[in-house]
This record gives sequence, structure tokens and C-alpha cells, in this order.
Amino acid sequence: MVRYLETRVLALLLVLLLMSVVVFSFLHLTPGDPVDAMLGVEVEQETKQGLRHELGLDRPLLAQYALWMGRALRGDLGTSIRSRQGVSAIIGEKLPITLELTLAASVVGLAIALPAGVLAAVRRSSTLDLGAMGIALGGVSIPSFSLGVMLILLFALHWRIFPAIGYIPWSRDPAGALRHLVLPAITLGLGLAGALTRMVRSGVLEELGREYVRTARAKGLRPSRVITRHVLRNALLPALTVLGVQISVLLGGAVITEQIFAWPGVGQLAVQAVLSRDYPVLQGTILVIAAIATLVQLAVDLAYALMDPRIRLA
Repeated sequence: MVRYLETRVLALLLVLLLMSVVVFSFLHLTPGDPVDAMLGVEVEQETKQGLRHELGLDRPLLAQYALWMGRALRGDLGTSIRSRQGVSAIIGEKLPITLELTLAASVVGLAIALPAGVLAAVRRSSTLDLGAMGIALGGVSIPSFSLGVMLILLFALHWRIFPAIGYIPWSRDPAGALRHLVLPAITLGLGLAGALTRMVRSGVLEELGREYVRTARAKGLRPSRVITRHVLRNALLPALTVLGVQISVLLGGAVITEQIFAWPGVGQLAVQAVLSRDYPVLQGTILVIAAIATLVQLAVDLAYALMDPRIRLA
């Protein structure tokens, strides 16, 4: 297990290194002078030179990367050009809000996918199976921006059950925070549910044909106990991999969902940074999201190894 962990951590570090190179290159791949893009062509040259020196753009490229990466490793992602605040502090304020939405969307997706996938497999080719697969296909196919708008029209404007936009901290009003969280979480979670439902159904169907399932049934175990105690543990291994990938997708998809629901998270921060050409904020946001997605993949790999000894012994 230790050897497996060392291998995965090494791979994680290599991925993060490559991602840092890609994120750093964004500023230099921008057409034209980045400083002109940030400040405009009408600004005095002294101001431009000051910003260029502040960003380290007057140094050789490798020196710029080394300086930027060294600061990033110390938790310093630079200073916002628009607000003059530290990028790390800005992201630290917005990141928990995005993680809250991602966690809620994951709960919604799992709450739908696990029972729907198991029931669809147990009732194969039945109306329940067809209905579950239809819902799964719809969850995967409907874009999040379309689904979000439809949910707002139905539940916020027509039925007035949930608020359309906004965010309330849990410390201020737990009930209000929950009501504001429902629609964004459903918007993100249905896509996850669609992908997971198909994987759970496929995994359960495959395991139901195994010899150990026939043996368990021959011993007189109840069908529900066979499913929960024996089948699910093996059937959920492929779904676990999909879950890790989909959580990374949720972090990226939160950009659109946060814009629709005016959710003040990292996704909305990235869009504002693009519109205001605040490149340090944009670089820091992308780097943090990439690092979190990579850590999620590491956690999934470790969970996979714990659930399946063949992985860590290979």
C-alpha cells in the first residue's frame, strides 16, 4: 500500500507541475502585450512599466516562471490588478462557497444514482429500468445552463418555492442558506446522477451473474442482503472512478451554474477576472481548481485501492 501511495503521489506532483506550466503560459499566450490588455493602450508608459515590473514580465521567461511558482508554493498567488487584494485571500473567501455547492451537488447525484441504478439492474428490462435510464440520459444530455433556467422558471418564478438567485451563509440563516442551495445543487447534481446511474446499473448487472451471488442465494440469504452486503461493494468500484472524474467536472461546471444563480464562488470569480482582464486572479483560480481536481483523483485512487486489494498488490 505504501508503494502504491508513493506512486500515486509522484504522479500527482507531475500533473501539478504540468498544470502550473499551462496556467503560467496563459499570460504569455495572450495575443499582444498582456499589460496593454490589462490597462489599455491609453495608460502612461510609466504605469505600464510599473505593472510589468510588478508581474515580473521584464525578466527572462524561465525566471518569471520560477518566481511565480516559488510564490505559489508559499501560498502567494499574486495581487489582483482590479481590487489590489491578495489573490490567495480572494480565492480563500470564494472557494468554500464553490466547495459547498459541489458537495451538495454530489449528495444530490448519489442520492438519485445509487437507488435508481440498483433498482434498474434488479428490475432489468422493466418499466422502472426504462424510466431510470431515460432520466439518466436526460440528466447527461440537458446542458446545465438550460436546466438551471428551467428550474428557475418553474420553482422560483412560477411556483415560488425556492429563490431564483443569491447566496446566504449558513452562519447567518441556515434555512435560507438551504433554500438558496437547492436549485444550484440540483442543476449540477442531475448531470452527475445521469452518469453514475448508468455505471451503477452496469456494475450491479455484471455482479449479479457472478458465482458468489448464486452461492449467497443458495444459502438462503435475502435478496436485499445479497445486494447490499455482497454486490454493491464490487459493483461500485467502476462508479467510484466515474465519481472522481465527475466531481472534477462539477468544479468546472460550477462556472456556468454560479453565473446563472449569482452564486458568489470561484466560478463567478473566474468569469469576472476574464471580463476585467485580471490575469493574476484568473491564473490563481485555474491553478487552485486544477489542484483540487487532482487531489480528488488521488483520493479516489486510494479509496479504490482500499476497496479492491488487487489494485494495491498489483
